[in-house]
Amino acid sequence: MTFLLFVACATPPRSGVGPSGAEGVTRYEQSLDSATSGCMRNPACYSQPGSEAILPAVGRSVAAARGVGTALRILDAAELARIEQLLIQCSKAADQEVNEREYGPGKKPDDAECERVVRHVDGKPLRRRMELGTMKHAVAFACVRRELSRLFPDNVSVEPRYGFDARTGRPVLTERWVGSLRPDVVIHFAKEPSRVQCVYDFKFPCTKASKSNPLASPELLQQLERYEALGGHCPPAIITPQLGVSRD
Repeated sequence: MTFLLFVACATPPRSGVGPSGAEGVTRYEQSLDSATSGCMRNPACYSQPGSEAILPAVGRSVAAARGVGTALRILDAAELARIEQLLIQCSKAADQEVNEREYGPGKKPDDAECERVVRHVDGKPLRRRMELGTMKHAVAFACVRRELSRLFPDNVSVEPRYGFDARTGRPVLTERWVGSLRPDVVIHFAKEPSRVQCVYDFKFPCTKASKSNPLASPELLQQLERYEALGGHCPPAIITPQLGVSRD
């Protein structure tokens, strides 16, 4: 049953919920003041066309609609569009937040800085682009938990880990690392994370080439192919600050 929500801007209180376990994440959350969160607090804010669109804060309307019962089992196309725009805003905010904190206002790393080896971990080089990517993921996750999970708490999971039931072959939540998958953001049936609707991964390209064509990476394409085993109603996608939603 399709359940359409017709909502206007509202200004629900901030939840203040954030991720844990990553060094410096609390500081990232406190310093993040993106266009997305600004819109969420502005009753005059309306969504705008294009990749720069800012989503309206619809928390109270969504909560009221959910009170009707269990009709909201799966999100409709309009709600998914809102979610994708919010993911883009979180991605852009994280990219800008970390670049400016690390390099100064309006600055970002060049290709040489992206490829600079910061240190070696287990004998393998850790490059600056990898380090920046970890920082930006932390900020993006904080944004998603603070805003998107507040609007659609029953339908959104951040970094869920999936295994596969040996008897049915269907995805199930697991704590096992071996053979499991852990997408960044999963949209699913209400309160049923194992019934996947859409899968998204944040990517933060650093070099000029990767920014213009992030799907050129064979490893990334293989990752999206593995996510297809989780099922869903849309192909797995990546979210980048430069191109927004990209699918193979």
